[in-house]
Amino acid sequence: MKALVSYYSATGNTKKIAEAIFEAIHIEKELQPVEEVKNFSGYDIIFYGFPVNAHSVPGKAARFISGLPAGQKIAFFSTHGSLRGGQLPKQAFEHALGLAAKLKVLGNFGCRGKVDPKIIDALSKSPEHKTWAEEAMGAIDHPNKNDLADAKTFAREMLAKLS
Repeated sequence: MKALVSYYSATGNTKKIAEAIFEAIHIEKELQPVEEVKNFSGYDIIFYGFPVNAHSVPGKAARFISGLPAGQKIAFFSTHGSLRGGQLPKQAFEHALGLAAKLKVLGNFGCRGKVDPKIIDALSKSPEHKTWAEEAMGAIDHPNKNDLADAKTFAREMLAKLS
């Protein structure tokens, strides 16, 4: 069996989760940022991560997902400033699932990640985004050791689904 762990990371949060997933995988594996992935063939599973951006999948990540071959087994992971299980990350995963209609999605994992303070500052000045900006300030210490441990558990669970 062979796995690819790939990610798009704007701040380093998603990269940290990708590295934890990579560490938990005990089969032939590769870890590559999305920009370095040249070929999708030969992978039994692809773990793909992205930061939630405006409760959606960033364009670079959307292009990656849309370019995968039909039937490819994939597991998504993401980082975001919202609380785990919140509506905004759920919407991003729904967007990813829509992009992955021709793929075999095995599961997804999301956790909090520190948000760029400039983004929080800009959004806190907007009445419709102020509540989210306050929530995002609570993600300053994420991903933390518990998030990384959860990502490793997620990786093992996804590999178990291949067996």
